Amino acid sequence: MRKILFSILVCLALGSWANPVDELLERIDKGASAKFKTELVKSEKDFFELDQKGSKVVVRGNTWVNIASGINWYLKYYAGIHLSWNQMQAKLPAVLPAVKAKERHETDLTLRYDFNYCTFSYSMAFWDWERWEQEIDWRALHGVNLPLAIVGEECVWRNMLLKLGYTEEEVGKFIAGPAFLAWWEMNNLEGWGGPLPLSWYSRQEKLQKQILARMKQLGMHPVLPGYSGMVPHDAKARLGLNVADAGLWNGFQRPANLLPTDPRFAEIAKLYFDELTKLFGKADYYSMDPFHESNDDASIDYAKAGEAMMQAMKRVNPKAVWVIQGWTENPRPQMVDGMKAGDLLVLDLFSECRPMFGIPSIWKRPEGYKQHHWLFCLLENFGANVGLHGRMDQLLDNFYGPKNQCKGIGFTMEGSENNPVMFELMSELPWRPEKFKKEDWVRQYVKARYGVDDPLIERAWLLLARTIYNCPAGNNQQGPHESIFCGRPSLNNFQASSWSKMKNYYDPYSTYEAALMMNSVAEKYRGNNNFEYDLVDITRQALADQARLQYQRAIADYKAFAVREFESDYRRFLLMLLMQDKLLGTRSEFRLGHWTQAAIACGATPDEQKLYEWNARVQITTWGNRYCADTGGLRDYAHKEWQGLLKDFYYPRWDAYFNALADQMKALQKPQPDLLGGGPNASKTAAELFQMALPQEVTLDYYAIEEPWTLRQNPYTAAPEGSPVDVAREVMELIK
Repeated sequence: MRKILFSILVCLALGSWANPVDELLERIDKGASAKFKTELVKSEKDFFELDQKGSKVVVRGNTWVNIASGINWYLKYYAGIHLSWNQMQAKLPAVLPAVKAKERHETDLTLRYDFNYCTFSYSMAFWDWERWEQEIDWRALHGVNLPLAIVGEECVWRNMLLKLGYTEEEVGKFIAGPAFLAWWEMNNLEGWGGPLPLSWYSRQEKLQKQILARMKQLGMHPVLPGYSGMVPHDAKARLGLNVADAGLWNGFQRPANLLPTDPRFAEIAKLYFDELTKLFGKADYYSMDPFHESNDDASIDYAKAGEAMMQAMKRVNPKAVWVIQGWTENPRPQMVDGMKAGDLLVLDLFSECRPMFGIPSIWKRPEGYKQHHWLFCLLENFGANVGLHGRMDQLLDNFYGPKNQCKGIGFTMEGSENNPVMFELMSELPWRPEKFKKEDWVRQYVKARYGVDDPLIERAWLLLARTIYNCPAGNNQQGPHESIFCGRPSLNNFQASSWSKMKNYYDPYSTYEAALMMNSVAEKYRGNNNFEYDLVDITRQALADQARLQYQRAIADYKAFAVREFESDYRRFLLMLLMQDKLLGTRSEFRLGHWTQAAIACGATPDEQKLYEWNARVQITTWGNRYCADTGGLRDYAHKEWQGLLKDFYYPRWDAYFNALADQMKALQKPQPDLLGGGPNASKTAAELFQMALPQEVTLDYYAIEEPWTLRQNPYTAAPEGSPVDVAREVMELIK
């Protein structure tokens, strides 16, 4: 009898401890779990349900993640509390608003994925467990049950390469640095940003184990990194392997691809999976993206390659599913057409803009993914660039269109911690079976985000939803409209990065008008964290858009040879840039210090701190060495409108450029050689003389200006300075 009683007590104790949603609620607000009653209910259908029992709000669901989704729904639409990257804690009311009528939401989209490989470098490169814990909570609240989990992949590779006979020095030359691991993992480059200190491997192994434990506690299914045939580019000479040379990626040496016909393919794949399993256990899903962003290679039998990779994965777990990104040429039909339905899960990476699954787009595949299951994904952000951006109508049109074989959704952003409105919208789509108008949803979102009803705030957001957050079909730009401040200066500056495909689609007055409305009520909501974050972000966008117009005025002055007007207008542009720096300094999320301080904190020694800070600085500026930055086109791909970076990196570029134009104008006012009197230009043709008469671009060595900043160690702080409300008002005075 005592044994039975003891067993019952243990079970009760374990049951109490094993409720991960209660623990999540306690992280949101101490004591919050006592205000809710959560009930895990068996069901063949994914659902969450809101109910009331006495003074407690009841949230039921068939999984812990679905219950967490219900908690989030309740907080937003009953309590007016919106939890996002800029706010993952909140003070709940002493008595929660009652659920007056039972509310139930169901979905057939049972798989809800999170993360792009790039996110792990552009946003998470230096996260510690505290930040990861918040992110996992965000995932649960937003329904994610299939998260990519590649932290510590470098630990697996180090162990594997050492067993293959590589030295620590050779491993260091192969594995990339912390800020560039994603592109090493995707077979794009070797070694850049390294070598990694041994302490880094210990740190990441411990961190990944914490991440996986929490994911599993919540009932998530981590997607671990599988083996797709990548080997160091010298593997043919070093190990005698039969490989396909992958060549260069934007100037970087790519790893080689081990051919599936090599007799050692199965052996090396097994070694990799053994080391992965030893460190992090087995998984039901493995991510593999072979031949990423590469042209077809006649030396590769893609069907056999796919078969070899699938077999290697199935030996680890016969029930495992291969997760692959639907991006450019991948997944190659010849690689996956012969595979069984259910063995492959395709992430349609850019469903809101360039879907492959049948809706008209430049990447349309007439037969979609054929027999294979896939997920409808929101990419939204490239390079973790800062800027308001979205495709609301296109997202809704595509999502509520035909989706044969679609099993869920995915967040596949290259950079996180931006545009919370778009990710909130995406997270709710599985739970909303009927198509709705974006305007109706935005009204609900605004009330949930700020916890108030305010007609002016609502008008501001409806304006943004119709303009900058409604990038139309046919516009294929990669993420936000890039800030004029962040691009290398020229007479025709438009986009900052090489591949952004920017195209004008909204009137810059619309963001100015939205900022006016937000600022007009700002004093009333001083101290409202979500409001102040959005106030800064929207005012930042308005200033960036007005600065683009100011730049055009300065360039028009130069072309008109209006010397005094040029000086006045370019100086005003530089003043706007510095004002942007001041505005962004009022929020830690927009400060360079939050990135560099996290990098430095990873280091245990001054040398490690220096390496990690260099990684952090290079990634957001030059990205690569001189060749990769300039000829490869990688510079400014991950540009940021951040306090500190604007003042110390972008300002010197623009100042040098405008000074060079001013010097050119002064030189042209001095006596010139007579073009027809035997001077150096006397032999030029009429066409050449005509070309010389046009305004001339100045040529500056931008890399020489940029690289010294990447090598510095001057400190930047994450601590905000000044009031968002007060500084936003200053900005509006400047640009009125």
